[in-house]
Amino acid sequence: MNKTGFSFLQVLVPFFLFLSTMGFSQVAQEKKDLAQAALELTLQQVTYDPSYFSMDYPNGDVPADKGVCTDVVIRAYRQLDIDLQRLVHEDMKANFDVYPKIWGLSRTDTNIDHRRVPNLMTFFERQNAEQPITQNPKDYLPGDVVCWNLGGAVTHIGIISNKISRDGKRHHIVHNIGRGQVLEDCLFDFKIIGHYRYKKSSF
Repeated sequence: MNKTGFSFLQVLVPFFLFLSTMGFSQVAQEKKDLAQAALELTLQQVTYDPSYFSMDYPNGDVPADKGVCTDVVIRAYRQLDIDLQRLVHEDMKANFDVYPKIWGLSRTDTNIDHRRVPNLMTFFERQNAEQPITQNPKDYLPGDVVCWNLGGAVTHIGIISNKISRDGKRHHIVHNIGRGQVLEDCLFDFKIIGHYRYKKSSF
């Protein structure tokens, strides 16, 4: 092999190795990004406030110091450049009949549709993001989204974090159930009604 060919291989082989490593790292990083984004939200002081807010579209948000459980999910995904406000609105506008009619609406509302747990559940299901609902904590991975029924018609949503419970058996949840955006060991405290693993490759 001549000197030129050898030099070419010296450059080409490391280049392809770099690309393959970069691709693997990107997949692994994406899986943990949502968990990390959610964890960072716990550093913000947020008061639970279920009020109706008018907001920009797309990328609209309620005031930074206010929010409910769905706002945790919306804000965490937005750090991954995924705008659930826009995505839910577009899907709901095109497929209004498949979304819940709990609130008696006859058309979409970009201020509130994405902030309702049943609508997010429908959206995730339509994106083939559903995962099995089990009582095995190993089935719930960092970055997964979980929905609960708190009793009656009250639903709740949160994100599986990368922090482990004291007994080492479960991941903590980042959610806002009334005490702001907090980290708690509560995966099986309520009845799980939805389990999703939604990321960029899902749409």
